[in-house]
Amino acid sequence: MSQPAVALIAVPGRRTRTVELAVEIERRGFTGIWCPSMGDCMALCQDIARGTSTITMATSIQPIYLRHALDLGGHAAYLHEISEGRFRLGLGVTHQMVHNRLGVTVGKPLEDMREYVAGLRRAEKTAGPLPPIVLATLRDRMLDLSLEISEGAVWANAAFSDMARAVTRIPTPRRDGGFVVANMIPTVIDNDVAAAMAVNRRTMITYVQAPNYRNYWKLAGYVEEMEAIEAALAAGNRTGLTDLMSDGWLNDVTLAGPAGAVRERLDAWADLGVTPIVVPSAVSGGQMAAMDALFATYA
Repeated sequence: MSQPAVALIAVPGRRTRTVELAVEIERRGFTGIWCPSMGDCMALCQDIARGTSTITMATSIQPIYLRHALDLGGHAAYLHEISEGRFRLGLGVTHQMVHNRLGVTVGKPLEDMREYVAGLRRAEKTAGPLPPIVLATLRDRMLDLSLEISEGAVWANAAFSDMARAVTRIPTPRRDGGFVVANMIPTVIDNDVAAAMAVNRRTMITYVQAPNYRNYWKLAGYVEEMEAIEAALAAGNRTGLTDLMSDGWLNDVTLAGPAGAVRERLDAWADLGVTPIVVPSAVSGGQMAAMDALFATYA
């Protein structure tokens, strides 16, 4: 199987090292680099485009409410040109918690996304051709919209058990024609499975507090877990959320364990027709230690 894609975040104080890491990711033959919104994903993609020559890079995601469509369209067109077609513009509405923190007023996600992409398309008149647009997707209605107005869909923390069903909604001609189908997967490679799973549980604390994710996981079959988490949140109990994350649910939406087991699972994602995007964490040592473990897995 081909190697997975990798998520990179430009952490303050290590931004230059992160770009150097992108060059190493390319040299080692990984499928692509996807950059989450924290740390200025557009700027990171721009530096990756300048520092590499063959690998694709993408935002995953650039929140639509934080930049005007004409402004982002100009930047995206620039990146499309200087990367010689290797850049993918991943867009999403991000989380209600982020909106509240920033004081952003939002409307209905599907309508807002449709209008925003139309604004991006208008920017082409002056900025030049846009890169392929990929929409952040969880449930079927956003997937259907991505099929209508974009060139791809990217999930985050999708349930492996539900993904085959979702992929069947994408017509074969679209998949064969290059429609992007990808999923970001929190991943800890470590022989101490319990410790690795504990890291993923901490990672998922933010996501289980988001209603859109809980609703998606309910549809994927995890009603009991999500309702228990909702009850804890309603009671103001956030400290006990990790105890409510079942092993079954956690192993369906994240990856943890020895290198061989993780690699086998990533191959299984690829077999579904999904590009797995490793979001690396480590039991100790941070992003750099996590990347060393991933490199060793595919050495």
